[in-house]
Amino acid sequence: MGLFDLFRRLAQEERGEPERPAEKPEDDELEIYSGMRVEVTSLQGQMLFVAKLTSLRGNTAQLNQYSEAELVQEADDAEPVRVCIRGYNDHERKAVYMEGSISPMPQRRWKVEDLVVARIGNDRAFFRLDTNLEATITSFTGLNAGEKPGRLLNISVGGACIASMNQYHEGDKFLLKVQLLEDRELSVMYCQVLRVIDRGEGKFEYGCCFLELSEADQDRITQNIFAAQRQQRNKGR
Repeated sequence: MGLFDLFRRLAQEERGEPERPAEKPEDDELEIYSGMRVEVTSLQGQMLFVAKLTSLRGNTAQLNQYSEAELVQEADDAEPVRVCIRGYNDHERKAVYMEGSISPMPQRRWKVEDLVVARIGNDRAFFRLDTNLEATITSFTGLNAGEKPGRLLNISVGGACIASMNQYHEGDKFLLKVQLLEDRELSVMYCQVLRVIDRGEGKFEYGCCFLELSEADQDRITQNIFAAQRQQRNKGR
């Protein structure tokens, strides 16, 4: 099934008109910028692909597709389709929720028109893949210095949720090592704890953001997340 066939089917299943985005504030141009990494989903919330937002001019832009998701780009005369676009402002550390109409272009690129900002929040913008994988947490200071076992509960391009029997605190930094896929190299991310959840009985969960990731690192994490997602779907069939 092609991308636009998928959109049309989802639109038929949708009941009622989608909620209209809020009027765009005058300072929205400060919140979105060329080079921002974004996720594209249907209006119904189905994940489609990850891309870089480029060539931003007013309410138009381009999306350069990153993810390995196999999407069929239909003919040039296909009608634009309305989608949700979620980005993360690295400068302000805020999630930016947008809507726009996309049309296929050559070389895994998409034209965006009628781009508007729906809202801005402090939550993590990127799609999270639920996991339950063994992980290693390496801290270099404090009582928990050294390698400690943990579990990766979910991961996105911007961060992860980790379970551990060891207690860390907001602002703590450590290296997270995890094997997302058996046939790929070990993923190593430098993390900072943003949230601490005490589950009782000496069990803790930590919401973390990734620090100092290069664009190549982000690309690699994105590809691993989508590959792991496909693997999960194949097992569930």
